[in-house]
Amino acid sequence: MNELSNDVWTAASMYYMQGETMDAIASHLGTSRSTVSRLLKQARQSGVVRITLSEPTGLRNGLDSTLTRMFGVNTTVVPVKSGTTEIHRLDQVARIAGQMVTDMVEDNSAIGVAWGTTLDAVTHYVVPKDVKGVRVVQMNGSANSASSGIPYVGSILSRMAAAFGGEVIHFPVPTFFDNATTKAAMWQERSVQAVLKAHRELDLAVFGVGALDSPVPSHVYSAGYITDEEKANLMRSGVVGDVNTVFLKADGAYDVEFNKRATGLAPFQLQRIPRRLCVVAGRAKAVGLLAALRARVATDLVVDDATARAVLDLM
Repeated sequence: MNELSNDVWTAASMYYMQGETMDAIASHLGTSRSTVSRLLKQARQSGVVRITLSEPTGLRNGLDSTLTRMFGVNTTVVPVKSGTTEIHRLDQVARIAGQMVTDMVEDNSAIGVAWGTTLDAVTHYVVPKDVKGVRVVQMNGSANSASSGIPYVGSILSRMAAAFGGEVIHFPVPTFFDNATTKAAMWQERSVQAVLKAHRELDLAVFGVGALDSPVPSHVYSAGYITDEEKANLMRSGVVGDVNTVFLKADGAYDVEFNKRATGLAPFQLQRIPRRLCVVAGRAKAVGLLAALRARVATDLVVDDATARAVLDLM
């Protein structure tokens, strides 16, 4: 154990187990209070400290129990103080979701990841866990006419894999093909079929919900994956959002012409995966989340309280 690791352990032990103040720990280590704060943050992020809350029986806050009852999805509602920014709201939800991912992963888990703004945030809070044989599989293509998408998507997949000492399986295809016949031909290639086989073997899928209009833009709508004209056409056809870059209507239907060109797993394919964690933050995503719940794409949901209320208000 090097000196920094020793300080992280000492600070965490004194703060969480002995109840010492940060000032007392700073004095013991001969350092500043701000340094102790950084050591404690590192202890949480590295997995030295893992914080769990045990909810007293009968104390569910109504929002999560209502969503669970209505949609059959295990719901965790994250309380976020009113007046906070949407970026901070996402950060708070991502913290909880990162811990939930860690709790769900076991030896030989195959984890499907649908890249996007939300998963980018979540992977920063996944707590490392000593497991073996983990695979992290990209669930939707990332290329468009302007970019391969590899740097952005690769960083998300790599962070997830690094937390579990796992390997990454990329999906080297566009997010959307220019036409459905090209996609059908590409799906016959052995290299693509190998990834499609990995999709069918997933144990856990982690994904967000994309919103056509949000204060924290969904990456697929802000990074050139669809044109303004295509976005307008999607809205005219009743699309309210997407899951795994497959577009959904308000009732959860996905019979959208554009989806014939999409490379992400459709709802019926997601439903075959045993655990499916949907992570959502921001009231602008309420309509899209309701569509996702109606499409039955999730077994587990983590969402902020304001968005949960907004979903129920839409019912």
